[in-house]
Amino acid sequence: QCDLQGLWRNELGSNMTLSALDAAGTFSGSYHTAVAATNKQILVSPLQGAQQHASAKGQPTFGFTVQWQFADSTTAFVGQCFMDHRGKETLETMWLLREEVPSRRDAWKATR
Repeated sequence: QCDLQGLWRNELGSNMTLSALDAAGTFSGSYHTAVAATNKQILVSPLQGAQQHASAKGQPTFGFTVQWQFADSTTAFVGQCFMDHRGKETLETMWLLREEVPSRRDAWKATR
């Protein structure tokens, strides 16, 4: 069974730390990105998420949001935890980043 709690690193050098799930399946943590389109100092940013109830297969889906502390943007991640035959856990995720824009007219370019 996949366990989201702990330290995770991706292939780009970013890392996140996730707390244990509570009874409702929610968790919190922090995300330190190694990739950002900014000249500002990159800061560790808080995250909040939830895991779907574990299925019999033990490879649950989850989602979380990161509130970036160095940019006017928020990112939502969704994914699934997979475990191989040796017990190695891997998170496969997709994300959407929404940055603040000055007007509704600019909304079309605010999401990556």
